[in-house]
This record gives sequence, C-alpha cells and structure tokens, in this order.
Amino acid sequence: MAETTPLQQDPVKVEADDETGSSLGDDASTTSTSLNSSALEYEYRHSRRYHGYRSGTYSFPNNAQEQDRLDIVHHGFFRLFNDKLLLAPIDLAGKRVLDIGTDQFPEAELITGNDLSPIQPSWTPPNVKFIVDDVEQDWVEPHSYDYIHYRYIAGSIINWPRLFKQIYDNLSPGGWVEFQESDNILVSEDGTLKPDNAVVKMMNGLMDACDKIGRNISPAPSFKKWAEDAGFDNVTQQTFKLPVGTWAKDQRLKECGLYARQNFLEGVQGFTAQLFKDLLNAGVRAAVRDNKVHALFNVVVVTAQKPDAHDWLVAKPSCVLECCLAMHREAPKHPGGDRVE
Repeated sequence: MAETTPLQQDPVKVEADDETGSSLGDDASTTSTSLNSSALEYEYRHSRRYHGYRSGTYSFPNNAQEQDRLDIVHHGFFRLFNDKLLLAPIDLAGKRVLDIGTDQFPEAELITGNDLSPIQPSWTPPNVKFIVDDVEQDWVEPHSYDYIHYRYIAGSIINWPRLFKQIYDNLSPGGWVEFQESDNILVSEDGTLKPDNAVVKMMNGLMDACDKIGRNISPAPSFKKWAEDAGFDNVTQQTFKLPVGTWAKDQRLKECGLYARQNFLEGVQGFTAQLFKDLLNAGVRAAVRDNKVHALFNVVVVTAQKPDAHDWLVAKPSCVLECCLAMHREAPKHPGGDRVE
C-alpha cells in the first residue's frame, strides 16, 4: 500500500487589491530516431498550424503564437511556485531527466524532452536532446530515468492510469515523478464569478468537448490516486491558488494573475478553434480583463517516488514468497540473513 501524506491545501483566501488599476499588464539538439514524414508535416485549420504526427491526438495548435503562450504559462507556474521548477525532494545534479512538456533543468546529466512535434529550439544545452513521440504509445526510448516531469497537458491524454504505469516502469528505483497541472475549474472565493461569465461558459464548453473525445481536461484531482494505484510511495499533493487577472493584493500573486490572464487573451482562439468555433471569443477576452471578478484556478502538484528494490522486498515479503513458490524457486533471504516469510 503506498504511503501518502495528507493533502496540502492552501488555506489562505486570496485577498483582492482595493486598487483595481494595476501597473501590471495594461546548439543543435539531437534526436534518438530520425523524423518520419508525418512528424515533419503539419496540418492547417482555422488559420492555425497543428501537428501532423499522430494527427488528432492533441486538439490545440503548435505554431509560434501557441509556443509563446506556453512560455507565458511556464513563467506563471514558475512564479506561483516561488521561482522553483520542481517541488519533488530530489537533487538533479548528475541525474537522468525525462521532461514531458516543459524545460530548464541545467544541472541534470541528461534531459530528454518529449513532444508530438519537432518545434523545439535549434540551439540547446549539451545535456539536452529531444524526441518526437506520443507518450500514450509504447515509448520508443525506454530508459531508467531518475526524475520524470510533467506539466500542463490536460486534454491530451486518453488513458491516464496507463501513462502513470508507463512512468513507473521507466523510473529507476527510488526515482521521482512530478505532475503540475491546473484543475481547470474556475471558481471565486467571494461570489464575484457568476455562472453566466463568458470564461465560465468557455471552460464548461471545453470540458464537454474534451469529454466527448475521451480526453479529460480536468485530470489533476485524480493524480494522487493514480500515482498510488501505480505503486508509487511518498505520494504528496499540494494545491496552489492561481488568480486570473491582476486583482490579488499580494504582489507575487498579482504577477501570476497577469500571466494567467494573458494566457486566456493569447489562447482563447486556440483553445476553442479545434473543439468548437462559435463561443464569443470577444466576450471571453472582456471577461478576463474585469478585475471586479476575482476568479482563480487551483493548481495541483503531485510528487511520488518509486520504491527502491530493497524497500519493496522488505515491505512486500509475502508477494516475493508467492512469486518464488510459483516459479519453484527458493525465496530470497532478508538482508539480516533469515528467509523472507
């Protein structure tokens, strides 16, 4: 049974700033396999570019405008986590890292970046390489990684439990995984967010559209359970409040809210073009600029550790004995000298 720590929910209500006006916001890489033609080809719809490899598995664009938006998301998360890239208790110096959807682990021995499209920078640090692959398929480059990092790919995965199991199988014993994702459920703590708000309508529409194609846009509340079910130990969950807009009084949260608002302003067309076309994009843009509405998301971070081989042997001796009996082999001895019973 995986050991877990209690949910760490941010208990502090986000205080609104009384002043509604704000000064804020107003190296060649390598690949493990050669790229086939489908990876290099793109599809063009709704005046945006989409990936060609595994067409349709990701419902959002991948052009330069979208890459800029994802950079905005990265900076927003970085500030939300007090300028930390990761929260798992691991020193990455000399470690092997698989990065699903993000970047920037300069001290690691090797960073492997995974994406559906070859859209990465031309020049990268010498410890970085990129592969074009679909994480939901059998991984083309199975490795024993020390740390696997995932962020912000809700709405793109069909079988989350299988992905957790693949991550578990590709971690070294004692290795860590970290998931960072918004729950994508817009709320307010003071009742200023109404059901008829255009952003609420858009998020509800996205939820319905993604559910219809089997790609849940709000998987974060289930991350902890899926990690436990996959066999991870030391599973922790932390929740951070992310304002949308510059209404928060706290200066860091105000900055985070600026990034979150800009994410909507830059992304509304990309969010909706593929999944549904006619959702009053102008109304969404007007709604996220309204600082009288104190909307926020909860951002969930789950970290979990794969047990090392010795811990697994000690913690689950009966399983080891059963396996050995099934194979007509002698059960291994405990490090103390006695046979495991």
